[in-house]
Parts: sequence; structure tokens; C-alpha cells
Amino acid sequence: MTVFAGGISAATVACLIAAVIAYLLGSIPFGFLLVRIFRKEDIRTVGSGNIGATNVVRSGAKGLGALTFLLDAAKGYFAVALVGRLVFMPSPPVAVLVSLSAVAAIFAVLGHMYPVWLRFRGGKGVATAFGVFVALSPWAALIGLAIFVAVMAIWRYVSLASIASAVAFPILALWFGRGEWSALFVMAVVGIPALVIVKHRGNIRRLVAGTEYRFGKGKAAV
Repeated sequence: MTVFAGGISAATVACLIAAVIAYLLGSIPFGFLLVRIFRKEDIRTVGSGNIGATNVVRSGAKGLGALTFLLDAAKGYFAVALVGRLVFMPSPPVAVLVSLSAVAAIFAVLGHMYPVWLRFRGGKGVATAFGVFVALSPWAALIGLAIFVAVMAIWRYVSLASIASAVAFPILALWFGRGEWSALFVMAVVGIPALVIVKHRGNIRRLVAGTEYRFGKGKAAV
């Protein structure tokens, strides 16, 4: 293994570079940009104030909301899928590539939640998390999406569907991984859903109180 001056390994340097690249990709605020460009509005002043796809849809821009979800998911996916190519490290060992992917996943979601461009006030990370999950564990991500759709169809709460998927994903990803993954991978598949759930703490309070916004009925809670 290559070691640079100061005893820092090439793998460590690669992980640091991956973290920076993934954070910058994740921090692109597509919801904010699309609404500002096409509707001349600041999505942060509308509905819940969130920059994510759900609030864009609630603002009345369903097409922009769908595009926001796709772009937010895509930035998460590409942050993970391309990190091995973006980081200059010819033919990295599989273990290193898995670690790079896990680091990229974590920082892509952190970038969306805390974008430097918006004073670290971003979204809840659902779409971006889905994108990184597709790259990390496709089958777990697809089953998680099915859970989201089922919960949404029955109860009509986007937040509840997001939380249910976040709870299910680590179990599914670790099951499909069958113990072949690194500690960083476990940290990613457990830590990212935990972050998503924490970002929904206000929604959880409203769900318990019975005041949470039900999709298609009434106005979004702020």
C-alpha cells in the first residue's frame, strides 16, 4: 500500500477526496434551483420551507417536484457509482472501493442535508439517500421503495413512508450483503437512514399529535 509523507496511506487520501467530491455533488440544491429558475420563487418560503421534492410538489409544481426527486436521487447515485473513477487510484482493491463508496454515500447525503451554498440548511435527504442506496445495495433499495409506495398508498403520509423505508433499509442491505461488507459500509447503511429519521423528528411529533400533513389533503405543516 502506498504511503505518503507523514504516514498517510493512499487509501486514506482517496477517502478524503471521495468525501469532498461526494459532499459537493450532494450539496447541489436542485429543488431550490429549479423553483428559482422556472417560477422565480424561493422554495424555502413556501409550505414547509424544505428544498426537497415533496415541498416542491406541495408548492403546486408537480413536474418540478418529480424532476427534483430524480435529480436529487441521481446526484446520490453518481456520487457513489463514479467515486472509484473520480478518485485517482488505479485498480483499487475491492475492500478499498467498498470503503470509498461508503464514504461517498455518507457525504453525498450530508451535502444534501447541509449544503454549503444555502448556509447548511438543506433537505431531509430521502431522494439522495435512495440514490446512494441504489448504488450500494440495489435490491435493498428497490424493496425499500416498494415499502415506501405501500405505506404511502395506505396512509398517505410521505413522512411516515420515508421513515418506514429508512427503518427497513439497513436490515435489507445487511441481509443482502451477508457479512461481506466493511465497517464503513455498515456505518453508511445504518447511519444514513438514522440521519433521515432524525431530520424527520418534527414530522414524527406531528404524526403523534395527529397534525401531520396528509398528501392530497389540506396544506403542508410548516
